[in-house]
Amino acid sequence: MLEASLERNGVVHKVSLLLVENAVLAFFYEDSMKIGTLAVSTPGLREGGAGTSSVLLGGKYLIVSRALSERVAAVYNKMSIVSINTKLPEGEALRLYASLLDRARSGSSADRASPKG
Repeated sequence: MLEASLERNGVVHKVSLLLVENAVLAFFYEDSMKIGTLAVSTPGLREGGAGTSSVLLGGKYLIVSRALSERVAAVYNKMSIVSINTKLPEGEALRLYASLLDRARSGSSADRASPKG
């Protein structure tokens, strides 16, 4: 399992990636792992091609869950299932969790940043 975390304003934001043979399961969450809005995505059929995505469950974070799911699917060229559970505003959540995804992929599993005001 690939993981990364970031502490910001006293809240620990985390990503956990489980790579299986034909898919990637990604959990984006605060503090303890919880299921949130679920999205599924498939990679594009050709290099650089757009994949498809859909929200399976949830009413909040529809855009960020689909965007992260599409990004995971494109990066790993596998189907992705993404869960996001956070209290951040949607735009901020997308930036923070996309950054954490990059850190998890690069192997910086215990990154910490100083709290910002």
